[in-house]
Amino acid sequence: MNLSDSRTAGQQGVGAASPLARLSAAEAVFNAIRGDIESGRVAVGAKLNSEAALAQQYGVSRSVIREALRSCTALGLTVTRTGRGSFVVADHVANDLVLGQFSARDLNEARPHIEVPAAGLAAERRTAEDLDILRAMVASMSVETDPEAWVVLDSGFHAAIARASGNKVFESVVADIRDALTHQSETLNLVTDRQQASDVEHQRILDAIEAGSAADASAAMSAHLRAVGDALDSILSQ
Repeated sequence: MNLSDSRTAGQQGVGAASPLARLSAAEAVFNAIRGDIESGRVAVGAKLNSEAALAQQYGVSRSVIREALRSCTALGLTVTRTGRGSFVVADHVANDLVLGQFSARDLNEARPHIEVPAAGLAAERRTAEDLDILRAMVASMSVETDPEAWVVLDSGFHAAIARASGNKVFESVVADIRDALTHQSETLNLVTDRQQASDVEHQRILDAIEAGSAADASAAMSAHLRAVGDALDSILSQ
């Protein structure tokens, strides 16, 4: 099977009888691998092919394979062992996502207490330079077609808001969880197609910060985090 590195991919997964929908290459590869695992075509305990072999098999770059495998790991379906490869450890989604050193539950419980007040303070304290940075990030995200580049911008946007708050504690905490935020966004975009909705939510947060309304900025960030939580719940309830 061969998949294109674009949103024109519409091929079949290994052993699949029906064609995949028009998805990004990473989504198509992820869905194919996940389908093989959950159906039992690839058994628990089995070792997946190497990144190079999977890239050749699907006709995509190794970065696309890594993106798909990271989401399989986040869902608790696989583990990657350094120097040995990726192994199937479960045939169903775990009850929480593994996002580096933090879990999705950790992030969901903590983020509203950090990022909501940070957004409010950012609306009151942001500088002209802060606004320029935030505007550039939101503009870039709205036209970004590379999923890997988009999630880096996404976590950067949240880190930039924390910096604009002028509170060093908020800035430090968001910097510490930035890698986990990137992995979470990557998985949500592959599994629940959150990217476009996030773009709209980010614009609302920016608009409120730009207008200098702490209440509106806090509310917009709260709504965004609530939507992220709902998307995660939809994955974990499958």
